[in-house]
Amino acid sequence: MDSVGNIKIIPGKNRDSNVYIIDDILIDPGSGETLEYVIDEIQKSGMSMDDINKIVNTHNHFDHMGADKYLQDTYGYEIYMHPLDIKTVEDKDDDALVASSFGMQVPDLDIKPLNEGDKIGDFEVIHTPGHTRGGICLFDGENLISGDTIFSGGNFGRTDLPTGNLEDMKDSIEKLSKLDVSNLFPGHGPYAITAVSDQLKLALMLASSL
Repeated sequence: MDSVGNIKIIPGKNRDSNVYIIDDILIDPGSGETLEYVIDEIQKSGMSMDDINKIVNTHNHFDHMGADKYLQDTYGYEIYMHPLDIKTVEDKDDDALVASSFGMQVPDLDIKPLNEGDKIGDFEVIHTPGHTRGGICLFDGENLISGDTIFSGGNFGRTDLPTGNLEDMKDSIEKLSKLDVSNLFPGHGPYAITAVSDQLKLALMLASSL
């Protein structure tokens, strides 16, 4: 497990998202298919599962939040998500959550809302629709946890899935490109700690050309 400052990084396996741990917050625990690996990495880092008490989902796709049910039932974790994505979960829309591609169904979850401008730990919530209508990023003035909105290298998330929208994605990338970001922690692929502003500007240029 890598770490940058107080951010612990567990690279995603197979189709699952990257997992990040900041103090007592677990961000995007994955689909559940690789949960044994995630738990093993957490314990190898010297943490106990009892050191964590909340999950933040950057959005509601199953490769990011399918493990929520087990973690909430087993450890009592609070789950947080943007209200627009909570609505999709409550509607039990298997296709919109890509649960059906994992052979799963949307579970019953107790989810608390995170809105634009809310704080979770030292991070501020930024609503970044485009990949899903309720996608969020987290920013603490230096580190950007970007979910599937922006990836390193100037790539960005697909917008052709249910509740995705290209124009919303363009607006979200433009919003992020104005931030003074030192370190980028995306939902998939490598994280970036150099030339991050250039990567954000490249993402904006590529998205604007569509």
